[in-house]
Amino acid sequence: MDILTILFMGTPVWMWAVFLTLVLGLLALDLGVTNKTDHEIGVAESLRMSAFYIALGLAFSGFVWWQMGATATAQYLTAFVVEKTLALDNIFVIALIFGFFAVPRIYQHRVLFWGILGVIVLRGIMIGLGATLVAEYHWVLYIFAVFLILTGIKMLFSSDKEPDLHANPVLRVMKRWFHVTDDLHGHDFFVKKPHPETGRLVRFATPLFLALVMIEIADLVFAVDSVPAVFTITTDPFIVYTSNIFAILGLRALYFALSAILHRFAYLKYALSILLVFIGSKIFIADLMGWEKFPPAWSLGITFAILGAGIVVSLWKTKDQVAEA
Repeated sequence: MDILTILFMGTPVWMWAVFLTLVLGLLALDLGVTNKTDHEIGVAESLRMSAFYIALGLAFSGFVWWQMGATATAQYLTAFVVEKTLALDNIFVIALIFGFFAVPRIYQHRVLFWGILGVIVLRGIMIGLGATLVAEYHWVLYIFAVFLILTGIKMLFSSDKEPDLHANPVLRVMKRWFHVTDDLHGHDFFVKKPHPETGRLVRFATPLFLALVMIEIADLVFAVDSVPAVFTITTDPFIVYTSNIFAILGLRALYFALSAILHRFAYLKYALSILLVFIGSKIFIADLMGWEKFPPAWSLGITFAILGAGIVVSLWKTKDQVAEA
């Protein structure tokens, strides 16, 4: 059993094993029991699922506190809240992708489930590379910080124009690489059909597969912002990865809960912009003040304050839309 006490990226292997066992158990329960058959997930069910995953992510902070202490717990909670909030932007894009490919709600959960599996692997690779860079070259944190500040400023002044998926280069390349059918075939990502020219049976990708790939690409783009954001909160790979994954696990439930009322959070992007600037500036503030690091408790409190203000302003500014409905 000595192997379980070996450190992997600074954390005992048994702690990684506990976390991964929990995640795999949740995914197995989701696919094998809760959503064994295709069905349309309603608002009530999605709210229950979302509350469960948020509660689970928060409860995991107790495990972090037990093994790693109060400072690590504050860092985990800050990272979890930041990742959860940044995921809201991802939800806007997911809704756009599903609308573009006309994916019925009954099949959306299946696409998101397999998308989550890909995210778990891809985020792990990105975080592993990021942790290696930070361990070898501490100054990389300053690059991350500047990148976040510039991203926040850009987001603050960017237009709300929806991207044109027809012009997306990834989609064009996929249509050249794969035989693609315009029709859905149940929940299948691929289907065998006669080739229109040769008549031979060939494998066609369905719109469900194209939607899955586009969602994975979208998450990679968002990870470019979110992973550096967490590394400026903490450089501990265990906290970075677990907070990322617990935030993402509830993304499916959050999507179904919020997809119908996304317009009520139209002003949240400004809070996210300010949050990215704040997270990026912490390392410079700590240097100016002569601190070893920005106080984690302050970071958590300021994060809640910024996001809370963004939510309140969004709901207040869009209250007339509810009255008109």
